[in-house]
Amino acid sequence: MTALTIWYQGMKGSIRPIVHFRRDRYWEVDAWRGFAITIMVIYHLMWDLYGLAGWKIEMYKGFWHYWQLVTATSFIGLVGVSMSLRAGRLQQKGKLRFAPFLQRGVVIFSWGMVISLVTFFYAPSGFVRFGILHFIGVAIILAYPFLRFRWLNLVLGAALLLAPRLILWRHDAAWLEWLGMIRSPHPAFDYFPVIPWLGVVLIGLFVGNMLYPRGERAFAMPDWSRFGPVRWLALAGQNSLLIYLIHQPILITVLILAGVISL
Repeated sequence: MTALTIWYQGMKGSIRPIVHFRRDRYWEVDAWRGFAITIMVIYHLMWDLYGLAGWKIEMYKGFWHYWQLVTATSFIGLVGVSMSLRAGRLQQKGKLRFAPFLQRGVVIFSWGMVISLVTFFYAPSGFVRFGILHFIGVAIILAYPFLRFRWLNLVLGAALLLAPRLILWRHDAAWLEWLGMIRSPHPAFDYFPVIPWLGVVLIGLFVGNMLYPRGERAFAMPDWSRFGPVRWLALAGQNSLLIYLIHQPILITVLILAGVISL
């Protein structure tokens, strides 16, 4: 077989694919994203045990704090790499336009608003105002003008990462929260402001443009996509948004059924 497919039974007896492993993509990028979403699921499991089950786990410093930083940096950096790859492929077809990136950004931001709504009903005092999906949606739109740059993206990305230490002016206005220009951000489960995280996206663009100029791999790479664990990671990477949206309800349901979380 040349593809890994998960099937479901259609209403009229037809068999249709839910998740299909695409071989027209760079497996190493998908596997990297699959690794990032896997360690994100593990982090959220630990957070559920801490925040919902009351386990004594130090989530905001030490080991799990750095785990979360590695997870977020990997996931967000891949936004830039993926934008570079998509731009390269569109350039090859002579169809590089803003519209596909705008559409993708709006779709992901809209899912972020769904997360906001759900968390508002669950915990109004700590609901997600500008979490990772909000940020990724906005970042795809903001980063579009920088698609053609290489070293400039590295310099600007590093500057944005340093910006929180250098910016002296901050305000208490809530509308600045998404930019990261607020003195005391609203406490939330998930918060990824444009400053400094857009810097990670721009560095991802730099990496993508260096390693995959015009969407073509610029280095030799053996094909490990048929190796079981790598293939499953790549499959997860190709469906990372779906996994992100469903993993918490599944985790919480399992923990409730196991008696770890009490209703």
